[in-house]
Amino acid sequence: MKPRATYRMQFHKAFTFSDAMKLVPYFAKLGISHLYASPILMARAGSMHGYDVVDHGRVNPELGGEEGFRALASALRQEGIGVLLDIVPNHMAVGGADNPYWLDVLEKGRDSIFANLFDIDWEPAQENLRDKILVPLLGKPVADCLTDGELTVVWDERLGKFAIAYSEHRFPLRKEDYEAVQGGGATPADADLSPFSEREALRALLERQNFRLAYWKSAGERINWRRFFDITSLAALRVEDDAVFEQIHATVFRLYSEGMIDGVRIDHVDGLYDPASYCRRLRARLEVMTPQRPDALPREPAIILVEKILAEHEDLAEDWQVDGTTGYDFMNLVSGLLHQPASESAFNQLWESVSGHSAAFDIEECRARKEMLEDAFASALRGAALAFQRLDDDGTVPVEIFSAALKAVLLHFHAYRTYARGDQPEPQPGRFFDAALAKALEDADENVKAALAIISHAMRGEEASGDPATAAEAVRRFNQLAAPVAAKAVEDTAFYRYGRLLSRNDVGFNAERFSISPQEFHEANAKRQAHFPYALLATATHDHKRGEDTRARLAVLSEIPDLWEAEVREWFALNAPLRPARVGGSDEYQLYQTLVACRPYGLSDEALSSFTRRILAWREKSLKEAKLETSWAHPDAAFEAEHAEFVRRILDPGHGFLQRLEKFSGAIAPAGALNGLVSMVLRCTSPGVPDIYQGTELWDLSLVDPDNRRPVDFHIRNEMLSSGEDFAGLIKEWRDGHVKLALLAKLLALRAAEPALFAGDYTAIETGDEKIFAFIREAEGKTMFVAVPRLCAKAAMERGLPLPDEALGDRFELPLALQKLRWQDGLEPGRVVAAPHRRALFTALPALVLIGENPSGVQETR
Repeated sequence: MKPRATYRMQFHKAFTFSDAMKLVPYFAKLGISHLYASPILMARAGSMHGYDVVDHGRVNPELGGEEGFRALASALRQEGIGVLLDIVPNHMAVGGADNPYWLDVLEKGRDSIFANLFDIDWEPAQENLRDKILVPLLGKPVADCLTDGELTVVWDERLGKFAIAYSEHRFPLRKEDYEAVQGGGATPADADLSPFSEREALRALLERQNFRLAYWKSAGERINWRRFFDITSLAALRVEDDAVFEQIHATVFRLYSEGMIDGVRIDHVDGLYDPASYCRRLRARLEVMTPQRPDALPREPAIILVEKILAEHEDLAEDWQVDGTTGYDFMNLVSGLLHQPASESAFNQLWESVSGHSAAFDIEECRARKEMLEDAFASALRGAALAFQRLDDDGTVPVEIFSAALKAVLLHFHAYRTYARGDQPEPQPGRFFDAALAKALEDADENVKAALAIISHAMRGEEASGDPATAAEAVRRFNQLAAPVAAKAVEDTAFYRYGRLLSRNDVGFNAERFSISPQEFHEANAKRQAHFPYALLATATHDHKRGEDTRARLAVLSEIPDLWEAEVREWFALNAPLRPARVGGSDEYQLYQTLVACRPYGLSDEALSSFTRRILAWREKSLKEAKLETSWAHPDAAFEAEHAEFVRRILDPGHGFLQRLEKFSGAIAPAGALNGLVSMVLRCTSPGVPDIYQGTELWDLSLVDPDNRRPVDFHIRNEMLSSGEDFAGLIKEWRDGHVKLALLAKLLALRAAEPALFAGDYTAIETGDEKIFAFIREAEGKTMFVAVPRLCAKAAMERGLPLPDEALGDRFELPLALQKLRWQDGLEPGRVVAAPHRRALFTALPALVLIGENPSGVQETR
């Protein structure tokens, strides 16, 4: 069943399958075609997201188990709603004592039947790690843990194993040591383990194991297995291995063949060894199972979507045989469309003035990339350098030079990865690699140039004739290093340092780009319709940095640069007496943007308290992610406390700033709401499939997780959805969000009623006015006309409503061929309206959606 509209749900122990069961009537009434479920396989106990899978063979019992999931899927199916399932083929949770596969590898090393499951380098450069696994999970150096008695030998009854115990972690001992450990005990449980309380005896026992314990801070420099990004509790999987592929997908395949799910979303596809081969293989396996599905279901191909960050001007390859991305690219486009390009210079100057930093994002990105390569990914960089060094036939280039060469390329590599293989000439590494290589060569000495030449040859498949396996391994290491460096350096570091305008800092965005032109938006829509008509269109996700309406309100600032600069400079002056010495201008400026963007409508004492807690949580995370004065790895509690105290002081009702904030934020809020409604209309009418993130049917003024994963009040949403849609009245009471929900439901109903139109041809309409954006969709003799206002902040602020100037559109010239059609209101089927030609277009809503036919094809109703 092909998707028409998806609804993303985050399942966890506090929101289970049975909770979702109660919402099935609401989902049906809203008009979605698919529930888009977060990962449901067995995850670490208490997981709030499901990406920390410990067993791919079971549905998580905390969520209701397989029985609960089947009940939910069946209830949804009765309402004509399918399920898309988020799957995690890239990594598993390790550490603790809950992943049986990981524990088996710790116990048996290379002899474990699961040794091939994880991406472990059994022959690293470090001699003391040969045939061992580094386990950097200790809170202090091993010697200190031994001295302090924090490592103990235990018989773990649940595991049925002797193990080293450390906090919640268990590290199973080799079976070869059982006799010595058990001693004269009749059973393992009776063993006298007191001899191993002696430091040297325990040290000697540790030395014999297949693992080597280490301080967690040494992971970046020493680790010999691939992680998910830099998270040591998540170990990467070798899904390219046939047995591993089948093992981790077995439950998913069974659920698909039995009709419980209709397709999958692949988490972090760029982390895989060969995304293209993986996706094609997954497509082939699902196609084989399609005939096995229940007869009542349509014999349509499975839906396969990939979580993929597309770089500027990067296209998703059609030969992957997927249906598209999860929608970060659309989120970037629709956000950029609502920014005033003429204000870029003013915001550059303001940022440089208040922060002392350059307005060029590339500078921050390169600095962050350098830090990542030298710290969190130092071991991975060295491993890649060694792999490329093996291709040096003359043996004249030291590994340190290869490290320097790789670093020079990756500093300027503005994409997640290449899809080159190394053992064959196609696909080529592409223009992003070529550009980075050219930049690296600019300042390279002769030694580095020699290394760069070998790297370049390998990436282009030119080393394959000599030793294809070695070349493929080197290229694999490059790609699987490039992706996490990009993610951690850009999204999780530079985005928290660079604050020109925070609405342009989000997952999948290019912060260097201040705005997106209407022409670019049209071109992207047309390309998506031609190549990926079932790609998701997202404006909010569980990973976003700011909610869809938070960004929409921030975009308003781009239209009022002078007003914003005057106001924010007064805030700096007003709060100067309260500012601690270590609160810098860049952090303070980002704080003000955040306060303006997510301030709720009206702040009672209770609401202010909740708002302050949310801001404090964001402030702590933003400072740690920036990694300048504090970080998760090296926290500076005093620095964080100064920032927290500053937040509390300026939000004290007794201080004048809060009143200024409420006045300014309240003034721009109608314009922000207008932008939010426009974004939603474009999401529901552009080529692709609109995705609704849980709760965003009403205003979404959220921040980064965990703020964007707060419980959703579905009761109030259901009540609103059941209370009718009088748009003239709802727009006047826009602050409660009812107008957003009602408009969404109407658009989804139209998608259900006119499926051919929403799969139809896309044509841009030249409006002759930067404040009007329009297009048509055509199919089967019908035409859908869509128009929305943009860059209309001042009118909305003056009116106090999320509407543009009342006369907007009175000069709009509809193409002659379209003037001849008989038009109906797409939101009120059957109501005949005048052609959208030389008339006000947005009298009741900041959107116009009409359905046109030849006059003979419509019976007029009055």
